[in-house]
Amino acid sequence: MTVQNSAAARAAALRAGARQGVWRRLLALLGLGGAKVRRADAAAARWAHGAAGEEATARLLAPLEAAGWRIRHDLRLRGRRFNLDTVLVSPCGTAVVVLDTKNWHRGRLTTLTSGRVHCGTQDRHDQVVKVAGYAQAVGKALPGVLVLPLLVVHGSPVAGGGFEAPVPGGAVWVLGTDLLVPRLAGAVRGARDPRRAAQLVQRVDSVLRPYTEQP
Repeated sequence: MTVQNSAAARAAALRAGARQGVWRRLLALLGLGGAKVRRADAAAARWAHGAAGEEATARLLAPLEAAGWRIRHDLRLRGRRFNLDTVLVSPCGTAVVVLDTKNWHRGRLTTLTSGRVHCGTQDRHDQVVKVAGYAQAVGKALPGVLVLPLLVVHGSPVAGGGFEAPVPGGAVWVLGTDLLVPRLAGAVRGARDPRRAAQLVQRVDSVLRPYTEQP
């Protein structure tokens, strides 16, 4: 499954931008592109790494659609510049999950240390707080709807398979890939309500649009 997302598009744009012109393209092909091409390629590799994680998340989530979940990828909130990797509407039609994908170092354990999320020795808690902020913004745009923040980590193993990380005003689920689908499936409260879910999807689609870098 391939998800056309803004991270992949940014990676391609960075590589292409550093190779504009016949001479630059020729030098790049010969491995002589210079510092600009090397910097662009390094940045593109980071974006491509993130895009691969988002595609992997989409594949993991796909089976939930048969259980009534409605899933949207790569969105933006009207009037805001941040990108939402994935938004899910619950089968009961009462909740929305704002999910952010991270692709962290495979050889380092993701833990909750002194109330902050770390990947190995690196403090990554600011990224968790950002996810909470995204969910709060979506919640303001969807009054009366429970909006839950979730961060899924690819690559790096997550201590215990997952944990709740404290953030101002609440908490963010931080999950490894093995617990992602079971935790979402178990989070549903109440019976499936396709009509209410469809109505909530309409509300979500009215305030969230496919992501572009233009205002």
